[in-house]
Amino acid sequence: MKKITAYCITMLLALGFVATSASAADLGLELAKKWDVIKYQTPDKKVRIAAYESLINEAKEQIKAHPDDPAPKVWAAISLATLGGEVGAMGGALGKVEEAKDLLEAALAQHPKPELETSIHTTLGSLYYKVPGWPIGFGDEDKAVEHLKRALELSPDGLDANFWMASYLWDETHKYEEAGKHFAKAIAAAPRPGRELADQGRKAEAAALLKQVEKKVGHKITL
Repeated sequence: MKKITAYCITMLLALGFVATSASAADLGLELAKKWDVIKYQTPDKKVRIAAYESLINEAKEQIKAHPDDPAPKVWAAISLATLGGEVGAMGGALGKVEEAKDLLEAALAQHPKPELETSIHTTLGSLYYKVPGWPIGFGDEDKAVEHLKRALELSPDGLDANFWMASYLWDETHKYEEAGKHFAKAIAAAPRPGRELADQGRKAEAAALLKQVEKKVGHKITL
């Protein structure tokens, strides 16, 4: 147990969970880059969970320090949603995703820039289709589609907007051809400065899912 705790502390320090003096302008990017490292470069689940919890705490401190900046709310929410997926129902996932939804709605009310608004809509869309519906949770397929379509309006060629629409189509509607087109667009998306790690990881996920789609439909899917 002591070894695991020591390892977690070491990894958190390596991930940069120390006090920072990031300005409001780059605050969202700094939080995003930390999430990228946890998501795509932290294979140990216990370390990932501890790192998400630390990032959530950091983002909440930044919410207090920068109440007019929606970015910390968005990255607290994304981290809560991702952590919910890690811990599952027995680990209190529903409470985490409900808090994430509230934060995303609060951030959206602040009229964020299009890039950040896209992240809000993709995250809300994924939550609405992944979370169980009433009486267990707030899942709602109509709202999922509404948010995912809005994300595509804002970012028609973007990586996350296409990835999450494709995931919804693949998981929920079985519209395989359409899903494949969106996965292909996600793979072809332009790079995002400062998000190289996330781009690589998300495109690898899209490529793996596209192979499954192509196997299902029996042919290659191209743009």
